[in-house]
Amino acid sequence: MNRTFRRWTPDQSWLFPPSPQDWLPENHLVYFLMDVSGQIDIAPIVDDYASDQGGQPPCHPRMMLVLLLYAYCVGVFSSRKIMARCETDVAFRVIVGEDIPDFRRISEFRKRHLERMQPLFIEVLKLCREAGLLKVGRLALDGTKVKANASRHKAMSYDRMTSEEQRLEQEIAELLQQAQAADASEDAQHGDQRDDELPDELARREQRLEKIREAKAALEARARQKAAEHVAQLESEGRTPRTNPDEAVPQPKDQRNFTDPESKIMKTSNKGFDQCGNAQAVTNADQIIVSADVTDQANDARQVEPMVKQTLEHLDAAGVDEPIRAFTADAGYFSDDNVTFLDEHERIDEAYIATGRLKHHEQVAPAPKGRPPDGLTTKQKMARKLRTKKGRAEYARRKAIVEPPFGQIKHCRGFRQFLLRGLENMRGEWKLVCLTHNLLKLFRIGARAVG
Repeated sequence: MNRTFRRWTPDQSWLFPPSPQDWLPENHLVYFLMDVSGQIDIAPIVDDYASDQGGQPPCHPRMMLVLLLYAYCVGVFSSRKIMARCETDVAFRVIVGEDIPDFRRISEFRKRHLERMQPLFIEVLKLCREAGLLKVGRLALDGTKVKANASRHKAMSYDRMTSEEQRLEQEIAELLQQAQAADASEDAQHGDQRDDELPDELARREQRLEKIREAKAALEARARQKAAEHVAQLESEGRTPRTNPDEAVPQPKDQRNFTDPESKIMKTSNKGFDQCGNAQAVTNADQIIVSADVTDQANDARQVEPMVKQTLEHLDAAGVDEPIRAFTADAGYFSDDNVTFLDEHERIDEAYIATGRLKHHEQVAPAPKGRPPDGLTTKQKMARKLRTKKGRAEYARRKAIVEPPFGQIKHCRGFRQFLLRGLENMRGEWKLVCLTHNLLKLFRIGARAVG
């Protein structure tokens, strides 16, 4: 018995022009983003084109914005890959129509308006509030290392810079002597040569020496600044500093990357080291990212106060003034100052910061009973608080609050490396990633045309 199949006619012509609106399901993410973009004020982006004179008209800013948002939502971050998907992917084609933007236009739009797209983070938070997703009863802070757009092999330590500087100076001096001797010999035979000609190997060494000297000077300036901040802190506490900031020098192992000097070597989750930025996020129980930032500090302990301040600023801007019942963070954020800051904050009821990591198979100490004994340190008080029934329950919720968004961003959407260089650009790109994470949360609860 022969099986019959449906007719296949890939070369059949359309009787009537097709409508792009018919190419995708009615509830597709593209249409949701178009609805949302219509509620977002993009005047700062539009106004930036007022000073442009001549040339071809730019692509419509709202179309480019929707294109970027959709691309980041589905894990396409490269401008070249976005352009390729515009040629082959129906959803991308619905956004751009027949006028497919060149990858240079896409890249330039992102670079040019990255800072102007920052306020969109607050706009999306407002939509989350209207959809009932911006409850702040419980918030959790965590960080994740994201690879920078730079190789760790392009970094050099301060002590190696010193030795490399001496080696290059010696090689340049030898090359100059050889060049002078060769010039003298050729002048005797052929007459005067142009005096601005340099051998290629000499020019390369001089360029490398200049870069090393710039990097070395930057490390020395940073060491002096760090020492000055330490002295200022001691003086504010009424203590007498013993060091002179002007005499501070970098540690021998302090490094600077030549490709992206604002990125730093950091320990990653696979127990290796790479050139990274430390991406931070504060998330609520609905896995909405309330605040996001990137720092060049591998240690998380200094991020509590700035992230809490940014979180409260975002909540105020989004029209949320309810108190935070519980704020949690892992052991990387623990310090006496952080605990004191959180405990004394008027908008935070309770803070839970782990005081250390349990070893493999180590059992949690039993819950304490009775009143805390006198004389406990801040760390001992927090450790006791975390062993109570309430403390265990609150801290256990942290994993379900802040860790899933990182998994969804890095594993599901594939964002594991910044495309842009420089700390401010990394911050802007991370906020764009977190903004689209929140948009996906809105979309998945069916919040079409919120407001």
